[in-house]
Amino acid sequence: MNDQTVSLILDSLGPLLRATVTSTIPLTLVSFVLGLALALGVALMRLSSVRVVSGVARVYVSLIRGTPLLLQLFIIYYGLPAMGVRFDPFPAAILAFTLNVGGYAAEVIRSAILSVPKGQWEAASTVGMGYVTTLRRVVLPQAARTAIPPLSNTLISLVKDTSLASTIQVTELLRVAQEAAAPTYQFFALYGVAAVYYWVVCLALSFGQSRLEERQNRYVAT
Repeated sequence: MNDQTVSLILDSLGPLLRATVTSTIPLTLVSFVLGLALALGVALMRLSSVRVVSGVARVYVSLIRGTPLLLQLFIIYYGLPAMGVRFDPFPAAILAFTLNVGGYAAEVIRSAILSVPKGQWEAASTVGMGYVTTLRRVVLPQAARTAIPPLSNTLISLVKDTSLASTIQVTELLRVAQEAAAPTYQFFALYGVAAVYYWVVCLALSFGQSRLEERQNRYVAT
């Protein structure tokens, strides 16, 4: 590695970090939180005894899981303007990632809810709890322990998937690395730095996942 490459890497550390903090991480967190809210609603729809409601949710999950995320991004950013609906790059990326997370996380949440013994529902009913109260105070807290590992994996995958936002002109970590490398063709060096940034963020999330699992399991009888 020559002095020019080292100098380029050092000069790019700040812009790459700034893109990580101001774009990649917010894009990840906002999309994940909104996606979880959507996923919970879709999961409850999937569990509904009303066939039309469960059918709509099933079709949504099938569409999201059966099409590439990149195609979903392109449809929202490049395709919807043909129908008169336009989004700026960042909101378009958030919408696409939210819908994607919602489709995948819905099945995780549905499985977690189904893992709670039916006796818990019956016990809550006998003390006068309604459906919403039972979900909030009995079922979802128990389901969360089962759902945390796969949902954490979804979050970590989302961090890496945000790199696709560069294809719709979002100035996130990968796009900044591309722009910095283009004049000198030092793609290996700058992509390597970008990879380290992604890795560090994912390591931090993995650490948070471990701590959260420990907290959830603290009061579980063994």
